[in-house]
Amino acid sequence: MRIEKSIEIKASPEKVWEMMAFDKAVEWMEGWKSGKYTSEVHNPKDKYRVGASAHIIGPEEFDAEITESLENEKIVYRLKVPKMTAIITSILESVDEGTKFTHVIDAELPWGVFGKFLGRVMRGAGEKDAEKSLEKLKSIVEK
Repeated sequence: MRIEKSIEIKASPEKVWEMMAFDKAVEWMEGWKSGKYTSEVHNPKDKYRVGASAHIIGPEEFDAEITESLENEKIVYRLKVPKMTAIITSILESVDEGTKFTHVIDAELPWGVFGKFLGRVMRGAGEKDAEKSLEKLKSIVEK
């Protein structure tokens, strides 16, 4: 299952980037209620480094890790949700009015053909959650 949504935010990529840390992402990611770092954080930049990890609580509890990080441009999280693995890629592009933010979710469900069917069913809800997340992020960053 793949979901991809974009939004333009009237703020610099640097300002949007600040919201990519796990402790900030819980403010705008739909369904994420809290996040506690499981990796060591000695300075603010540690929150964005490859290997930084957190335990996230939402509708389910899961672990997340940063697998790619290019400051102010791109960050990739790998989520280990029960019975599923998901990759979230956030891309920040500088545009005239601020930042084009693209949010991509790639999730693989188990269960073969049934998992593929379930993925199609879940896609609609996932798209709505992604849209809500982007609107929350825009609202927070544009204040």
